[in-house]
Amino acid sequence: MIKRLHSGARMSQIVIHNQTVYLAGQVDETDSGGPVDHQTRIILSQIDQLLAEAGTDKSKLLSATIYLTDMSQFDLMNQAWEEWVSAGNAPTRATVGVTALAGDAYQVEIVVSAAL
Repeated sequence: MIKRLHSGARMSQIVIHNQTVYLAGQVDETDSGGPVDHQTRIILSQIDQLLAEAGTDKSKLLSATIYLTDMSQFDLMNQAWEEWVSAGNAPTRATVGVTALAGDAYQVEIVVSAAL
């Protein structure tokens, strides 16, 4: 069985299948346009909310992919990430430099999957 939450014509924010939760890429939905560490903290808070809605939490993360528009901001993003990630439960992770994200103010986008 596949369960989809917050679905639209283009995508679902959450898909649950075989005891695994997949989240769509998350950007700063507040459109704050703030520095990358601020945007990262907002995104991680959004991820917490979506994982809770799906019945899991960050301690059960399996993987994460982080997209940054400016790799010189990697350390700032990482500070926010390291404050947030559950101790002893770090997922696999990749960080990718991109030239742009869908929205001029977005500097970071994060995609995660987690176990239920």
